[in-house]
Amino acid sequence: MAVHRRASVRARSKRPHLKVARRAAARTHRSKDTYPSLRSWTMAQVRSKNTTPEMAVRKAAHALGLRFRLHRKDLPGTPDLVFSSRRIALFVHGCFWHRHDCRRASMPASNVEYWTAKFDRNIRRDARAAVDLREVGWRCVRIWECEANDPRKLVRILRRKVVARSPKTR
Repeated sequence: MAVHRRASVRARSKRPHLKVARRAAARTHRSKDTYPSLRSWTMAQVRSKNTTPEMAVRKAAHALGLRFRLHRKDLPGTPDLVFSSRRIALFVHGCFWHRHDCRRASMPASNVEYWTAKFDRNIRRDARAAVDLREVGWRCVRIWECEANDPRKLVRILRRKVVARSPKTR
């Protein structure tokens, strides 16, 4: 396998066809000043895909030799990881947004009615997605954000919830 070095600045200026293409930004960035409030800006920074806990789970699953698909829209709830051969849909839930029983699931002090309704909707949506997945023959597995912090604990959880329960059949 050949290893190609990046062309130097001087070589690129003399030979423009060697310009290295820049990757398109994954997210468009707006300055804080364009948002109506700091709260709006903060909430806009919350991602739904490729979060830090999700990336940790993906890394641990891959290290265990598990192969998966990401964010399959054809399944109820759009699971974060899908192990098709095992018929397992895995969700990586944030403790705050999905109300895990840990210290991260605190209730905001302001606008309590809004947050209570929001969290209730999230919980109902998660339960509905789990029921819908079971109806079409899939197992639903949840991993919480706080469980994804410790890599060794995460590997044990993946072995218990994904590897051990359903042997891979071909």
